Amino acid sequence: MTAEELQSGHIFLLDKPLDWTSFQAVNKMKYKLKREFDLPKKFKIGHAGTLDPRATGLLIVCTGKFTKKIPEIQDAPKEYWTEIKIGVQTESYDTEKPEILHQDISNVKEEDVKNALDKFLGEIDQKPPIFSAIKIDGARAYNLARAGEEVEMKSRKTTIHYIKDVEINFPLVSFTVGCSKGTYIRSLAHDIGQELAVGAYLTQLRRTKIGDYKIEDGTSDFLENEYRFENL
Repeated sequence: MTAEELQSGHIFLLDKPLDWTSFQAVNKMKYKLKREFDLPKKFKIGHAGTLDPRATGLLIVCTGKFTKKIPEIQDAPKEYWTEIKIGVQTESYDTEKPEILHQDISNVKEEDVKNALDKFLGEIDQKPPIFSAIKIDGARAYNLARAGEEVEMKSRKTTIHYIKDVEINFPLVSFTVGCSKGTYIRSLAHDIGQELAVGAYLTQLRRTKIGDYKIEDGTSDFLENEYRFENL
């Protein structure tokens, strides 16, 4: 790999660690590339689809002229390995906030869970979490929510292409979900809990695919807060 090739365009498949923002991941990579390849100050680099800090997995980073591919990649369907906990909720729909609203799940059967999951297949109306990066009157929803302000999220259309590999070990339920651009798996977890009438929130999320790009084909990963390049 040379500086000229990076500026002409390259795609990196990163495995984003837990608690890193997508912005932090790209910034660390940009710093490392600029230092090791003596790249210009205005070197172009960007990611094709944000991952929440509490999620891990595939983050696609494009450099140079390949940053023009970002919109196309962002529009591709996504796949996630997902784990939810039923019988309890959180304000953020994930592990960022503490558990609230504990409910008895002794009457919930495995068949009830599978039937609930089936109801979310196809096109659905979904409200994004209030703890999301969506802008409301110019401000990020999560900043408003963390400041204690009331946030009203509008429903949007999204599509769940498939839910497979379901494993149930109450109160935890895990599955792989394929979905369209703009789907919030945190909201899906919350809505599944509402369908079961006992609540639920997202405990783990790992993005495994974006279009034809797969996490197992990743060219690089993070190691002890430093970036390690492979197959360059």
